[in-house]
Amino acid sequence: MSAEVKVPLHGSGQSLYVAQEKIYPREVEGRFARLRVFSVFALLGIFYLLPWLNWGGRQAVLFDLPDRKFFIFGLVFWPQDFIFLAWLLIIAALTLFFFTAIAGRLWCGYACPQTVWTEAFLWMERLVEGGRSARQKLDRGPWNADKVMRKGAKQFLWITFALWTGFTFVGYFTPIRVLGVSVSTLSLGPWEAFWIVFYGFATYGNAGYLREQVCKYMCPYARFQSAMFDHDTLIITYDQARGEPRGARKRGTDARAQGLGDCIDCTWCVQVCPTGIDIRQGLQIECIACAACIDACDSVMDKVGSPRGLIRYDTERSLQHQPSRLLRPRVLIYGGLLSALVIGFVTTLALRSPVSLDVLRDRNTLYRLTDDGNVDNVYTLRILNKTEREQRFQIEAQGAAPLTLLPGDREYVVASGAVYSLPLRVRRNAYDPLGPETITLTVRSVDHPDVHATTDARFLAPTR
Repeated sequence: MSAEVKVPLHGSGQSLYVAQEKIYPREVEGRFARLRVFSVFALLGIFYLLPWLNWGGRQAVLFDLPDRKFFIFGLVFWPQDFIFLAWLLIIAALTLFFFTAIAGRLWCGYACPQTVWTEAFLWMERLVEGGRSARQKLDRGPWNADKVMRKGAKQFLWITFALWTGFTFVGYFTPIRVLGVSVSTLSLGPWEAFWIVFYGFATYGNAGYLREQVCKYMCPYARFQSAMFDHDTLIITYDQARGEPRGARKRGTDARAQGLGDCIDCTWCVQVCPTGIDIRQGLQIECIACAACIDACDSVMDKVGSPRGLIRYDTERSLQHQPSRLLRPRVLIYGGLLSALVIGFVTTLALRSPVSLDVLRDRNTLYRLTDDGNVDNVYTLRILNKTEREQRFQIEAQGAAPLTLLPGDREYVVASGAVYSLPLRVRRNAYDPLGPETITLTVRSVDHPDVHATTDARFLAPTR
């Protein structure tokens, strides 16, 4: 449990700050605890193992900032593909809104990095220092050899795990095998060393010490989550009508005959809460929906012979004995927008061209008439090669009349990830047809004809 301690200003009764006592979450078993353990192992497994996977002779996921290449399995992204990152962030935000509207703070309880790493640090703490009561006794006791040994062992595990986390994080930006050699030979670059230590320290501080303080005071999500809640949102709730009045009773006695509800006031729901709240006081912004209180309460109900569900996932409408609605306007809006964005993202990504072509016309001269009755338009072409290999490109032009390209039929070699700029003069008969028209310019790889890009350009000519 947590207790707020007001520290008065010197010489006055006003409080300067609120000190927070350490929370010792009690171990709990149950279906939601197993789900949380699975989530922790799955997410940490992905984070720590993904940089070690190879794909096509290179690291499967690598954000190569010096070369401005972002590898995600078979996909290669360039700075010009920043739109995909923005698109993905919008999808992530809408996904959060969608699931929050349906089932509350599922993200916080099972997938948030703060929750995941805090669970890992708590496991190490319990491994070394023991259960809840043992940890409380150890912290209250004097410093002796046993306490120094246990605290030292815990710090060793925490610091090692935090530094490994920092190393893995940097491994997404520097090839992790190369980074491993640099660490083993003590030849790390200054920026790599800084980010390993910085990210490791952030993990150590947030998961080891700040813990619930991040959720309660630093995370903005708790502040605006209510905007996505309604009476049909699944929340962790205490059935007050069934549980009150609470109180202890002897095993086998009829609680109703004694004027008592099903809650025996054991406070297990408070003891297992990682943020130290009492769910019996109603929904609170500090609740991260981890469902530890549900598992704890269900185990107590089993022991006293009462039905489970005194604390459960439920909606406010259901608590008022009204039917809940899954399909409602905000869910349909979030779901519709999310589906459209995901379909658009996948389609656009699948149709993404490996080469990009931009055409800029010469603004100094609209067109130039030649002595032999032709008209010239001058353009600047910019070719971006998004493939992983050097390409030889040729330029093609199509219009209502035959077009001639100056210089003639040439090949342009563009390195991987490079932008190649070239001036291009397009010529046709000045009066057949009369006036301006839209022409199509195509850049096509000589070695791989399927690698091409097409764009339209305005061709200006005399009107009479």
